[in-house]
Amino acid sequence: MSDSSAVVQLALRAALSGWAVSEVRGNQARVLPAPDLDTLSAHLAAVDPAWSLTWACESAAPFVVRARLTLGGAVREGLSSAQRLEDAKKLALADVFRYFGVYSALEAPWVDYDPEEGANTSELGAGDFGAEAQTARPVTPLPSAPKDPQMESARAHIDTLMEQLRQGGKGGEAIKLLMRGYGETVEESRAIYKELQALQRR
Repeated sequence: MSDSSAVVQLALRAALSGWAVSEVRGNQARVLPAPDLDTLSAHLAAVDPAWSLTWACESAAPFVVRARLTLGGAVREGLSSAQRLEDAKKLALADVFRYFGVYSALEAPWVDYDPEEGANTSELGAGDFGAEAQTARPVTPLPSAPKDPQMESARAHIDTLMEQLRQGGKGGEAIKLLMRGYGETVEESRAIYKELQALQRR
């Protein structure tokens, strides 16, 4: 493995610090290790300031998302699906990470799930990353930003409204409004929610 490849893998390994829901059964959800989208930019910019990431939504019921990552001169694509858009994006990006040789060997655990709050991953530990990534020198991950209860609540409301729009046949239009994310602040999330409400009233 070249030094540049090892550095890229270290950055991806550090970013693989979150969880995404891959399946829901009643009040239980199966979760998989996935990139933390809130800290992703800081990790990748450290090894390639010109990195880029694009998303494309192939379907809305369930969400099927394609992620395309350009990093360190390489371009990789990943595809995955989930009931919620945010989870589909994370899983698609985790699929991209596998093409860079970074993945988790953990068995996917089942956790408590609430439709409003999402999956309870508070008791899950850090991932056991793939052998190829483990051969590189250790890396100290950047600290994760503390979760904002208001932001979590805003995301839950947006997800609920997205489900209503999908059922009303407006899922495709709604996805276009949400592909860039839920917003970086509560105010941005509220603005996105209002746009979705306006779409629902049409």
